[in-house]
Amino acid sequence: MSVRELVVLGTASQVPTRHRNHNGYLLRWDGQGLLFDPGEGTQRQMLRAGVAAHDINRICITHFHGDHSLGLAGVIQRINLDRVPHPVTAHYPASGERFFDRLRYATAYRETVRIAQRPVVEDGELDRSTSYLLEARKLSHPVESYGYRLVEPDARRMLPDLLAARGIAGPDIGRLQRAGELNGVTLDEVSELRPGQRFAFVMDTRLCDGVHALAEGVDMLVIESTFLDEDVQLATDHGHLTAGQAARVAAEANVRHLVLTHFSQRYTDPDEFARQARAAGFAGELTIARDLLRVPLPKRR
Repeated sequence: MSVRELVVLGTASQVPTRHRNHNGYLLRWDGQGLLFDPGEGTQRQMLRAGVAAHDINRICITHFHGDHSLGLAGVIQRINLDRVPHPVTAHYPASGERFFDRLRYATAYRETVRIAQRPVVEDGELDRSTSYLLEARKLSHPVESYGYRLVEPDARRMLPDLLAARGIAGPDIGRLQRAGELNGVTLDEVSELRPGQRFAFVMDTRLCDGVHALAEGVDMLVIESTFLDEDVQLATDHGHLTAGQAARVAAEANVRHLVLTHFSQRYTDPDEFARQARAAGFAGELTIARDLLRVPLPKRR
């Protein structure tokens, strides 16, 4: 059975706290696992969350600040120690290649797994799998940063009652799907569009075109909200978003499920992020992330 869920490994910005680890997020997408921004301590958080190195097929790093990448060394070494049987692909800003290489080879270990380095050099498509297209968009932060977006291709769902009414059964269904027409019956007459699901991951950034492009129409948006709205000037100065800014982006983009994360240690009441998100006009499903939380993607439309 396919599983699509977000496993939250860490939610702190800049420094970990007693209750929040550095960043780390695993997206389970059917049989694939995409690890986003493994900060310090990610390997231990994986253990606590029931995530194995074998679950990782792809690593996506938005930028090379430590709270988003210092855990990379341990994760890569664990992938090799456990002899993960499939290749792993890593994406990261091309300008940070030297940081990726330093983290990958931070200490001595035996390489047993092929890790393909696929740096991001510009906006656009990065890769395709059987079940999604992976895209990147540039963000606005003091160091080069990219957000990521998964897009499942649209498909069609066959409608058994309409097929039966037109006498189409067995191998003829496949023929109709491939050809688009069979014995005067068109595919549109016996099926309906099944929109593909979409997911976006947006970390450290000010408001910019890339944020809006990544968020547009997604089923789940995981987005930083480092500051509360009263500290909007701090957010702008340091290249971050407030809870209200992130929520307005989600509302304007028709996001179905908004996940706010990457919280400054200056705040002690997580509920205030939810209050400000609602005050900003977001009416969809809302999650204030906490470590080790599992968040399923919304059911298909």
